[in-house]
Amino acid sequence: MPLAPFSFDRRELRDHDVLIEILYTGVCHSDVHQARDEWGGGQFPMVPGHEIVGRIARVGSKVSRFRPGDLAGVGCMVDSCRSCPACEQGLQQYCEEGFVGTYNGTGKDGEITYGGYSNCIVVDQSFVLNVSPKLDLKAVAPLLCAGITTYSPLRHWKVGKGQKVGVVGLGGLGHMAVKFARSFGAHVVVFTTSESKKQDAIRLGAHEVILSKNPDEIKKHAKSFDFILNTVAAPHPLDPYLGSLKLDGTMVLVGVPEKAPELEAFDLIGKRRSIAGSLIGGIPETQEMLDYCAEHGIVSDIELISMNQINEAYERMIKGDVKYRFVIDISTLKP
Repeated sequence: MPLAPFSFDRRELRDHDVLIEILYTGVCHSDVHQARDEWGGGQFPMVPGHEIVGRIARVGSKVSRFRPGDLAGVGCMVDSCRSCPACEQGLQQYCEEGFVGTYNGTGKDGEITYGGYSNCIVVDQSFVLNVSPKLDLKAVAPLLCAGITTYSPLRHWKVGKGQKVGVVGLGGLGHMAVKFARSFGAHVVVFTTSESKKQDAIRLGAHEVILSKNPDEIKKHAKSFDFILNTVAAPHPLDPYLGSLKLDGTMVLVGVPEKAPELEAFDLIGKRRSIAGSLIGGIPETQEMLDYCAEHGIVSDIELISMNQINEAYERMIKGDVKYRFVIDISTLKP
């Protein structure tokens, strides 16, 4: 079913809530998966959107971090248990009770959460981010998911100068991974199946590009990577990339293919290689990422659309026809 207009009311402000008038919302590939219930567990009607940038309109009586008029962002989470070991470390994305998603989640009040394809949202201040006015706000929106999803593993595995880093896939996530890895001082190599993306990869900051459909090109880089960030969400073989890692190298998966990947155990054992995963980032690290982007002038490459283009955008995104993130201008959302 295509997306269509839907009217609903946001909750009244609680003591620690802020009301954000939404300006821009990024369109994530996971929006398509959930809107079409491809992952299961969909709660309908559903309002997608978890890459949200807006301006504070009102605040609750005990809000201390924000004032009306402040720019603010909301990412993939709007709550968590706040008391488990992960939450106490600021790693709310790994909450042992499960975080509350910005949309298609169930809040502690039992109500279904509705996301950023809307003109406003009410969120507890603890899950709201400060957004710098230094950056183009519409291009900041995808940082709330695509940005933190790539920033977090690069920081956790201490990617930096002197390292050779691979990025598999040059889409919404991959293009941010290239920008961050280059900014951190690494030698960046993009793996892509598309000849047409080679020049763009270089423009975004890659030092080299490997056409992954060509086994000979991959073999030239065998046993040479310190770290590979795999952003691809479609089923694909992992062994060629594992063989590109050096001794003790790590490949981190941030994409979620619909089928479980297969791999050759010897490719892991032979060089003590590792495969790991990473999920978005906690609230403190997301703020760190936004501050880093403001300091270094990093934003997403986007195509701005109106709300009435959303169904077309979904179809184009599935075909890979976007460079590199759609963002909705919420002023085009008509009552």
